[in-house]
Amino acid sequence: MIKPTVWMNPGAVTIYGSSLDATTHSHHAIQVIWPQSNSLCKLNGSDISGVTIIASKVEHQLEMSAGWVLLIEPKSDLGQELFTKLMGQPFKSFNTLFFKATKQPAQAEDFTKCLTPLFEGLKLTKQFLVFNKSTVKDKRIQQLLAELNQCLHGDCLKPTNWRAAEVASHLALSESRFLHLFSDELGIAWRPYLLWRRIICAVQAIINTSSATDAAHLAGFADSAHLSRTFRNNFGMTIRQALTLFKKG
Repeated sequence: MIKPTVWMNPGAVTIYGSSLDATTHSHHAIQVIWPQSNSLCKLNGSDISGVTIIASKVEHQLEMSAGWVLLIEPKSDLGQELFTKLMGQPFKSFNTLFFKATKQPAQAEDFTKCLTPLFEGLKLTKQFLVFNKSTVKDKRIQQLLAELNQCLHGDCLKPTNWRAAEVASHLALSESRFLHLFSDELGIAWRPYLLWRRIICAVQAIINTSSATDAAHLAGFADSAHLSRTFRNNFGMTIRQALTLFKKG
């Protein structure tokens, strides 16, 4: 079995591993599935080969014996390119692209090199994955996203102060103006977006060897059961499966 590896970058979560089995779920991210050649891969019970892109908020079920999964922020450079590739469809497959494993990727430079054929095959700019800039225009929302991105570096901001009224005040906006502006810029309301980012925060904590309970508390969940329910709804797997998938070593 391939040892799973996870990379966290602003606007993107990249996973390389095996035995990826998720029940029906949906999430905020646009998802890219790149199965290893000759590996089993089923999307919603149907066999797929090559690359498949799944739109944001589309329910899906995935079973893949080996390969890559990318979760991309829709309102980012790469997210917008992938959105264009979907051509209005909930998901789209490109059956001419296959991933041939050479070695286990271990560092950032290795995984970007491994994904170069994927980006070239889809005619994307490969630098998107590392320099995946947000397409948000408003500087106040940019500032907010930059603060949320601190979680990716292990400096998590506990979400006790992330109520809409407090965030709006911090940005010198009324609560109603903030909520309207955020929804316009991100295409999703503040509350569900914050929940998504808290899940990512918990994943980062798990990668950094935190227990499920500690990760839950760090990301503002009542307990590990609360985190597990939320995690399953968004990723289609239990927190126990996630611990196996995301733990270092």
